[in-house]
Amino acid sequence: MPTTLLAPPNCRYFTAGVCQSCTFIETPIDEQLAAKQARCVELLPEIPAAAWLPAVSGGVAGFRNRAKLAVGGARGAVTLGILDRGGSGVDLTDCLIHEPAIHDAIPVIAAFVNELGIRPYSVPKRSGELKYVHVTASPAGELMLRFVVRSERGLAAIRRHVRELGELLPQAAVISVNLLPEHKAVLEGEREEPLVGSALAMELGDGLEPITLYLRPQSFFQTNTRVALALYEQAGAWVDRVDPASLWDLYCGVGGFALFTARSAAGAARDVLGVELSEQAIRSAERSAGEAGIAARFLAGDATEFALAAAPAELPELVVVNPPRRGIGEDLAGWIEGSAIRHVIYSSCNPESLARDLARMPSLRVREARLFDMFPHTGHLEVAVLLERAA
Repeated sequence: MPTTLLAPPNCRYFTAGVCQSCTFIETPIDEQLAAKQARCVELLPEIPAAAWLPAVSGGVAGFRNRAKLAVGGARGAVTLGILDRGGSGVDLTDCLIHEPAIHDAIPVIAAFVNELGIRPYSVPKRSGELKYVHVTASPAGELMLRFVVRSERGLAAIRRHVRELGELLPQAAVISVNLLPEHKAVLEGEREEPLVGSALAMELGDGLEPITLYLRPQSFFQTNTRVALALYEQAGAWVDRVDPASLWDLYCGVGGFALFTARSAAGAARDVLGVELSEQAIRSAERSAGEAGIAARFLAGDATEFALAAAPAELPELVVVNPPRRGIGEDLAGWIEGSAIRHVIYSSCNPESLARDLARMPSLRVREARLFDMFPHTGHLEVAVLLERAA
């Protein structure tokens, strides 16, 4: 996928200095990509220059499929956006990075919250009720709305008026309330109360056999849908080239890598197993596999513990890992290094932890690598590598 050479958007929030989250928004996207590529090359010097495929651009505006909106302001006059250093709300209703479905929904959500009269949570005062609103958009324009509140009082208020919210936003396929009673700097609590629907359908792929992934309220999914699809398709191309009979997808989430690599280019089925700690994510992956007619298996459990407990005869020919920012760590990297697994696909959102993990697997060499600009205008990036065991 070629780099998109487009001028940066004119963000009035950045110009006014009220939001600096998109640190590099005034830098042309081709320069941003070049800087990220240079950072990867610096952190991963063992990757030959010829192994790097062209970077995948994430776009310049309207690319983010999830908004995490901090609630500020006052009862009846809320702000949806971020909090400044003093804990006061900064309204970012017209933020340019959100997908159009989210951008258009934010003013409607704000009006609903104001009409509801629910009191925004004040970080300095440690009082109030509504902390965050999370909004996720599907490729079809459907929405998942999640309200993070402190108490049963907030839950009851939203529950009483959820039908009105559905009338205001008929595209809201999922509405839920998350309870976070503690005064902690986190985005959500453990308890989630569903009010409408259960999972947001993310149909990916333009071919004859698109795959639908299902996101439940506490599921993880990449923040840039178009780039996520490019990442899955790249993994599928690498797996087709290696053509393993069996594959494990560790840290599989809702099953993206497993499902996009389960069929060979010729249509033959592979023996695919996905492992993920979240039982909700596993249920979503199983639903996707069933609807697509893919005979992939999924297991809820710790990826490292699962791998270390496996018998040698059970090991696959290829492993896909997509860990959190900390990487796969010493134990799993050491297990892969000592195994007979010939190929590994490693998708990383942190090239520094990727570099540490690659150093722990010296028997595996990078055959190809690619930068995916999942997070334009920031220093964050996704990089995927195809590893092959040295002969």
